[in-house]
Amino acid sequence: MPRRLPWATRGRVSGVDTHDVGAFPTAAWRALILRITFALSAVLLVAGAAWSTRGLETQERGLLPSGTTGVVVIDLSLSITDNDYDTLRGVFRRLIDEDASIGLVVFSDVSYELLPPGTPASQLRPVLRLLVPPRLGNPVNPWTQTFRAGTQISSALQLARTMLERDGVHDGSVLLVSDLETAPDDVPAVTRAIEGLNRRDIALRVVGLGPSSDARRIFAGTLIKGAFDAPARTPGETATKSHARATLPLALLILGALSFVALAAHERFAGRLALSTHVKGHA
Repeated sequence: MPRRLPWATRGRVSGVDTHDVGAFPTAAWRALILRITFALSAVLLVAGAAWSTRGLETQERGLLPSGTTGVVVIDLSLSITDNDYDTLRGVFRRLIDEDASIGLVVFSDVSYELLPPGTPASQLRPVLRLLVPPRLGNPVNPWTQTFRAGTQISSALQLARTMLERDGVHDGSVLLVSDLETAPDDVPAVTRAIEGLNRRDIALRVVGLGPSSDARRIFAGTLIKGAFDAPARTPGETATKSHARATLPLALLILGALSFVALAAHERFAGRLALSTHVKGHA
């Protein structure tokens, strides 16, 4: 009676009667081990590829984090240049395009609330015509006579936080649009204001209006990663509601390719022995 191969099961796999059957067990066990090894490798690689996708977060290009009510904090100090006003208008247009829910704070050396949290961004349209450099022929900016050259960013951030807490906003965020050139004695207060936002899980994003390297370095030391990843749309750029970008998933590509290699190796080295059905006729 012929010996069965290791994976053969009575009633399921047909045996082949041959007097050489005794030579097959070693090869059969080797093929079984290779099959298990390659199959397990493929499964582990696929699992690793799936696990690697956890880090492939779609990075939103929206100015405000999705699902939050934001307070937009706008710097209107005298250090804001003509090009900066173009960026300011771009920020407002983009918020309108994104149908954001916002509050609005404007500041220089003083800060005040212009719109409460939860206001539709469409309410920013009347303000657009006022966001122009203060020069002859332009509409009169109502803040020109009130604000002075100094800048106090800390008071603006504190006011934004107070507005969110006052109105019971739980998913709040703050968008700071500024050249970041605050008064030297305001830097410690800015640090405390940012730490206060972080403690209350209020996300802070920044659109820099051409900040100097020193100003950016000061803020980068206290802001969480990604805070500067909210660039305003440049004038003339097509508005879209979906602003997403994805990084190239190298780990996923490599692990996926290796899983295919493991499957190919399984078929090449651990496939079943195929016997030809062609039988040479007798003379």
